[in-house]
Amino acid sequence: MSDVVSLTNVTKTFRQKTAVDQIDFSIKKGEIVAILGPNGAGKTTTISMILGLLKPTAGNITLFGSMPHEKWVREKIGTMLQEVSVMPGLRAGEIIELVRSYYPKPLSFQKLRALTGLTDKDLKTQAEKLSGGQKRRLGFALALAGDPELMIFDEPTVGMDITSRNRFWQTVQTVAEQGKTIIFSTHYLQEADDAAQRILLFKDGSIVADGTPLQIKSRISKHSVSFIVDPEQSLERLYQHPEIEQIFRRNNRVYIDTANTDKIEDTLKLLRAKNNFLHRRYYFGQRSRLKNFWTK
Repeated sequence: MSDVVSLTNVTKTFRQKTAVDQIDFSIKKGEIVAILGPNGAGKTTTISMILGLLKPTAGNITLFGSMPHEKWVREKIGTMLQEVSVMPGLRAGEIIELVRSYYPKPLSFQKLRALTGLTDKDLKTQAEKLSGGQKRRLGFALALAGDPELMIFDEPTVGMDITSRNRFWQTVQTVAEQGKTIIFSTHYLQEADDAAQRILLFKDGSIVADGTPLQIKSRISKHSVSFIVDPEQSLERLYQHPEIEQIFRRNNRVYIDTANTDKIEDTLKLLRAKNNFLHRRYYFGQRSRLKNFWTK
């Protein structure tokens, strides 16, 4: 498969601040890629550069092998930005028809309505009078209007209710099955896990991980084991275990963070059998370290 998007050594600085720092990645036709990271990680800046709205300070960006600003490239792209801005004075349906006219082979008005859930009332309402959720649906319709090969969504579900969010992702899955290439940014791990085939994990303007949702979750999640033990009992032997990352006590219970609960369980059973180190009950669970990861 050919590369639809390619970034090579891309950097973007604003005055003395580096927003994006020497990132490299490519996206092939038909991929669904999530750009995941906390606020300020460089997600929106990267998307703006891909769209040609910002020029990189250094490095190169190509879409379909050409520069992002070329007219024929723009005709292959649909986008839904984080900030919803619509033209006042026109009805929603009129704006959709206007945007459709910019593309050589747009989707039909009826199909756009079916995909986005816009109602007759929505379409007859002046854009500035639409609610936040209605504006998001309109923005989605405008992104789909040209039947684009590449779709880019920046925090697309912000402000959507549960019903609208579910419809949005169902529609994304529908168009993805047609071979479209989709990039979306989010700071929700669950959203990226549910919708993406691949995640680019951003932090402080750099890509710190690139892999499948399962691979990314394994990096930012850790398993925990907890058990009750005599407060005077030494935990020295547990500290020596190679699979243990962290040990702490809370309310007469000991908690262990580990990457491999199977080996820890074997160790705890052995200790209990030998010297009654543990009480009878111990528990296994999983805790996300995503928050710590974002704030380190």
